Amino acid sequence: MMPQEQYTHHRSTMPSSEGPQVYKVGIYGWRKRCLYFFVLLLMILILVNLAMTIWILKVMNFTIDGMGNLRITEEGLKLEGVSEFLQPLYAKEIQSRPGNALYFKSARNVTVNILNDQTKVLTQLITGPKAIEAYGKKFEVKTVSGKLLFSADNNEVVVGAERLRVLGAEGTVFPKSIETPNVRADPFKELRLESPTRSLVMEAPKGVEINAEAGNMEATCRTELRLESKDGEIKLDAAKIKLPRLPHGSYTPTGTRQKVFEICVCANGRLFLSQAGTGSTCQINTSVCL
Repeated sequence: MMPQEQYTHHRSTMPSSEGPQVYKVGIYGWRKRCLYFFVLLLMILILVNLAMTIWILKVMNFTIDGMGNLRITEEGLKLEGVSEFLQPLYAKEIQSRPGNALYFKSARNVTVNILNDQTKVLTQLITGPKAIEAYGKKFEVKTVSGKLLFSADNNEVVVGAERLRVLGAEGTVFPKSIETPNVRADPFKELRLESPTRSLVMEAPKGVEINAEAGNMEATCRTELRLESKDGEIKLDAAKIKLPRLPHGSYTPTGTRQKVFEICVCANGRLFLSQAGTGSTCQINTSVCL
């Protein structure tokens, strides 16, 4: 056993006659092929991305001045053609090209809001398919020169035009009082003041004048038509005054029947006709006053 152990130890301590071992550093085999494949795939993606970017720039018409119909100018953004906004638009001023109209189109409605510093709505204008609604403290319509044509608030509605025309076939209905210095119809048109269910009152501190220059004037009622003057008089000034439906007094067949009558007044103010005679016949026909 001793000689064998010495031989083994001697063999292990002897210097090796072979050269130093060389280890190769790198990627070989299937790892190398996978690396080349991923590099090639990355180059293809870069080329596709570059081609898509160029195509988008071409389709969207990107230039140094803007994109498509949208141009960037010194005054702001300039948009030409028909445009569609799917989200809210915030702008300080919107105006059309000189000489062209500005149109706002929507499938439902167009809403314009005026906000304060706390984003609270002060004035709102809504144009919908059924109505146009405006919300605010006051609504005014003025001419180019600044003259007030129409104004409305919680207290009153003011019409500043020289003439207010109502073209409806049924006229205008005022549930309460109306104050105006003049009410008249168009030339060759009728003017009718009517209260179907209640009374119609016309008042003025200095007088009420009803004038029909080129036609007739009619006052019709179902029960009584009353003309009253408290401190003055009632004057009927005309070439002819006709009262065709006054009641007639009793006729006495003793005399000849005449076509001349006299107007008699009862104590209660009622008028009636009595056949004229050589003297007054009103006392004979006092039965009408009953």
